[in-house]
Amino acid sequence: MATLVGESPPRTFDRRNPVTGAVATTTPAASIANVDAACAAAAAAFPAWAAVGPTARRVLLNKAADALEARKDAFITAMVAEIGATPPWAGFNLMLAAGIIREAAAMTTQIGGEVIPSDKPGCIAMALREPVGVMVGIAPWNAPIILGVRAIAMPLACGNTVILKASEACPRTHALIVEAFNEVLPEGTVHLISNAPEDAGEIVGALIDNPHVRRINFTGSTHVGKIIAKRAAEHLKPVLLELGGKAPFLVLDDADLDEAVKAAAFGAFMNSGQICMSTERIIVVDSVADRFAEKFAAKAKTLAVGNPAEGKTQLGAVVDQKTVDTVTELVDDALAKGAVRIAGSASDSVLMSATVIDKVTTDMRLFRDESFGPVVGIIRARDEAHAIELANDTAYGLSAAVFTKDTARGLRVAKQIQSGICHINGPTVHDEAQMPFGGTKASGYGRFGGKAGIDSFTELRWITIETQPGHYPI
Repeated sequence: MATLVGESPPRTFDRRNPVTGAVATTTPAASIANVDAACAAAAAAFPAWAAVGPTARRVLLNKAADALEARKDAFITAMVAEIGATPPWAGFNLMLAAGIIREAAAMTTQIGGEVIPSDKPGCIAMALREPVGVMVGIAPWNAPIILGVRAIAMPLACGNTVILKASEACPRTHALIVEAFNEVLPEGTVHLISNAPEDAGEIVGALIDNPHVRRINFTGSTHVGKIIAKRAAEHLKPVLLELGGKAPFLVLDDADLDEAVKAAAFGAFMNSGQICMSTERIIVVDSVADRFAEKFAAKAKTLAVGNPAEGKTQLGAVVDQKTVDTVTELVDDALAKGAVRIAGSASDSVLMSATVIDKVTTDMRLFRDESFGPVVGIIRARDEAHAIELANDTAYGLSAAVFTKDTARGLRVAKQIQSGICHINGPTVHDEAQMPFGGTKASGYGRFGGKAGIDSFTELRWITIETQPGHYPI
C-alpha cells in the first residue's frame, strides 16, 4: 500500500461512488506534517537517484511500467468506483500510462547537452541539462492513470524525485500508481500526498511553499492553475500548467462528413466529454451544416449511457452532481436564446445522455464556458475565414481539429488556429507519449511528452573549461 510519510494522519476521508452513493474508498487525509516529511524525504533521496546512470534508470522505469500493468484489475475497480468510469476507459488509461513510462525510460539517454563555440581562445563552453531536485505533480481525476503517471514519469527519467498530490476524487487510483513505482524504485524516490477535499488549498499551498520543492506541474482547471501559478511565483518556482479547453472542431465545405461525424462523436463523448481535449464546439460551414447536423445527431443517439459497473454502455457516469448542474445550465441558456436540442435529453442524475445542441451562437454560454460533460454545440460559419474566426474566439487554446479533403488547405487553416495542438482529419482527443502536449492562452504553458518534456524537468547550465593561460585587462 502507498502510505503517507511521517506521523500517521489523524483523519481519513471517504470518496463516494457517483452512481450509487456508497463509499468507494477511505483514504488518509494528509496533514502539513505529512507534507513536510514527504518533501524532506524526497530531498534526501534526490542525490542518490540523480546519480543513477541513464541505463540503470531506464531499466527501473521499465520495471515500473510492468508493475503498473500488473495492477490492471485493481485500477479498473478503483476507477469505476471512484469516478464512474467505464472499464474500457480505465483500460485505455492503463495502456497509455504504461506507454508514458516506457517513453520516459527511453528518454534517459536523450537528456543531452551541446558544446557551444566560444569567442574566447582556448575556452570549451558546454550547455548541460541536469536534474532539478524535488518535483511536485498535481494530477486530476478525469484520466487519472494517464495524468497521474505523466506527472511522475519524465521527472523521474530526468533524475528528479517526485511527490504526487492525489486527486480527492480518485485517491485510491492515484495511490496505486505510487505503489507501482515504489515496488521497484529506491526508497524515497516517489511519494504520495492524499488530502481531504476541505484541506486542498492548505495542502497544495504547503507543497508549493516547501523549500525542498523546486518545480511544480499541474493538470486541472484554469481557475486553480492561476492560483498555483501565483503562489509559485512568490518563490520564483517554475510551473508547468495544462489547463482547461474549449476545443473547436472545424468542418469545411469539402470535408468527408461521415469521417467528420465519427471523429467528432469520439472527441465529444469519449469519457462523457470529461477530457481536456474534448470537442466542445463543432464549427461547420453553412453549405454542409444541415447534412452534418443530421448525421451527427443520428450518431449521438446510438451512444447508450448506463451504470459503468455493468460494462454494457459506451457512456458511464459523470463525476458528480456539479457537472450535471453545469451542463444543464449551459444547455438551458442556449435553448432560451434560440438554440435547438437535436440529440439527448435533460438529466438530473450523473448518468447523462450524449447531447447535441444545434444553432449555437457566440452570445450563448455554451459557446464560451467549458462544460466538461457530454454536451457539444454546433455553430454555423459563413465560410472558412469565419470558421477560423469562431475557432479563435475563446480564452482557451489546447486542442483543435480541421476536416477537409484538401490536405494543404487543412494545414493552412491549422496554422491559423490558436492552439497548442491541432489535428487535420482527426479528432481533438488524441494523445501519444512522445508528443509535445500542452496549450496556449488560458489552457496553460509548458509541454509534457517526449523530448519537449525534458526542458520542463531539467535545469540548463552553462559550464566552461579553460585550456590556455588567461589574459585579463586588470
